[in-house]
Amino acid sequence: MSRAALLVLADGRFPAGGHAHSGGAEAAVTAGRVHDVASLREFCRGRLHTSGLVAAGLAAAAAAGYDPLLLEEAADARTPAPALRQAARRLGRQLLRTARATWPSAELDALAATRPRGAHQPIVLGLAARAAGLTPLDAAHAAAYESVSGPATATVRLLSLDPVDATAILARLAADLDHVAEQAADAARRVSAEGVAALPAVSAPLLDIAAEQHAARPMRLFAS
Repeated sequence: MSRAALLVLADGRFPAGGHAHSGGAEAAVTAGRVHDVASLREFCRGRLHTSGLVAAGLAAAAAAGYDPLLLEEAADARTPAPALRQAARRLGRQLLRTARATWPSAELDALAATRPRGAHQPIVLGLAARAAGLTPLDAAHAAAYESVSGPATATVRLLSLDPVDATAILARLAADLDHVAEQAADAARRVSAEGVAALPAVSAPLLDIAAEQHAARPMRLFAS
């Protein structure tokens, strides 16, 4: 197992399409819910413990080798907003393209064949981690970190915040990130006995509503 592979997978420069998405931050800025460093910190913490936990659980389960098609159904059930399902599949399609070139894998090829329009991004992330020789906990860490690093980076552009402040937010969430990743990996371990119902299914209704509103906006900087 190479820990360096985890750094590559979690690197914001990894060409997986995330730069075009804000993780709901643009909608939150537009609505006035995120307007400074303190409100961004609370937004990131809330996102981490809801959609971030769900994504981490799916990624860990995929990295553990569970059937990606069953995980796709679980992801659909946990993503009620059509705009978020569409965004997840767009991101998944781009990540799958990059992962297949970076870590060639029969499992990634099979997913591409069965889901030509794209699979949910956390599931692709988990399979990419598996192909790279990483553990389910590694995959959960990558998914959890991505759930907050994307919004933090996007908000720097949206509000012209100091990048140092945004990075400090991520650093101060380190303990929360570890907790979420461990919780997700533990849930993934229970899938063999309990089925996909063991995976986190935490809801974030405001993120769902904001995603639909954002998708209908004629002028926006980010796709989601």
